[in-house]
Amino acid sequence: MENKTKKLIIESPEILKRVFGEYDSNIKLLEGRFGVNISVRDGAIKISGESAMAEAAFRVLTEMVRMVKKQGAIGKDSTDYIMKLEEKGLEKTFGDLQDDTICFTTRGKPIRAKTLGQHQYIEAIRRNDMVFGIGPAGTGKTYLAMAMAITAFKNGEVDRLILTRPAVEAGEKLGFLPGDLQDKVDPYLRPLYDALFEIMGSEAFERNMEKGLIEVAPLAYMRGRTLENAYIILDEAQNTTPEQMKMFLTRFGAGSKVIVTGDITQVDLPDGKRSGLKEVQRILCNIPGIAFIVFTQNDVVRHRLVQRIIEAYEKEDQKKERRKKQIKDHH
Repeated sequence: MENKTKKLIIESPEILKRVFGEYDSNIKLLEGRFGVNISVRDGAIKISGESAMAEAAFRVLTEMVRMVKKQGAIGKDSTDYIMKLEEKGLEKTFGDLQDDTICFTTRGKPIRAKTLGQHQYIEAIRRNDMVFGIGPAGTGKTYLAMAMAITAFKNGEVDRLILTRPAVEAGEKLGFLPGDLQDKVDPYLRPLYDALFEIMGSEAFERNMEKGLIEVAPLAYMRGRTLENAYIILDEAQNTTPEQMKMFLTRFGAGSKVIVTGDITQVDLPDGKRSGLKEVQRILCNIPGIAFIVFTQNDVVRHRLVQRIIEAYEKEDQKKERRKKQIKDHH
C-alpha cells in the first residue's frame, strides 16, 4: 500500500487547539478511525498514513476547521458524525447544516439541525402540512418540532399551539395521584413543558397559556374538536391506538400544521393493542402533503453511548426475528 502525507495549514493556534479538542480527543478519534498519524509542525497539521486513509482524514479535518471557524468549537460527537458522513461522501454538507438556525433558546443558544436526518425533518415540516417524525430516542424529533412550532407562533403564522400526548401509562393509576385532572396528567406532559420553557421562556409561556393560546393536554381532550390556525404536535404517538390516531388526524382544520412524533420500538400499549403509528405509515404513505421522516441511530444527538445502545437492541431484535423464522420454517 502506498503511504502519503497531507498537510493542512491552520491560520491560528486557537483554531488548532479547538480542532484538536480537549486532551486531543478529536484527533485521537480520527487516528483511530483512519489508522493515520496526525501531528503539528510550523502551523500546519500533518497527516501520514495509507494513501486513501490520509485523504479521508484530510477531508474530515478540513470540514472540522470550517466548523470551528463558524461556531468556535467542535466536540467528539460532531467529529464522529463528520467521519460517518465522509464514508458516504457527504462531509461537506455538515457545515451547511450549521447555516440554518430555526430559533434561539432563552439563553441565546441557536437551535439547528445537527444531522442530515434532522435537516430533512425540518425541511419536510416547512414544505408539508402534516409530518410524521419516527425514530429512536435522542434524535431531536420532539424538540425540533417544538422549535418549529414556537417560531411559527412567534411569527404570527398560527394563532395557537396545541401540544398533546397519550397518557397511556396512566390508566387507573391516575386516580391515585393527588390534585385535579390537570395535575394528574401534567407528569405525562412534562417533556413538552421543558421544551416550551427552554425555547419560549416561562413568563411568555404562562402568559400565552392564560390567554388560551397555548394548550398542553392529553390526547383524550382532542375528541370532538376542530383545530384551526394552530400548530399541533402529537408526541409519543406510538402509544396511540389506530382509532385514537384516526381521531387525532381528523381534528386537523384550515390553516393548521400537524407534526406527529414517536418511536415504534417503544410501544407501551397493553398486549394485544396495535400501535396507531405503525399502521399510519402504511395507510397514509402516498398522500401528497403528508411526509414521513424516519430517523436512525446516526441521528442520535445525545451521548454517543445512546447510539450504541440502540444498535445493540436492534441487533437483538434481528436475532429474535431470525429465531422466530427458524422455528416457523422448522415446523
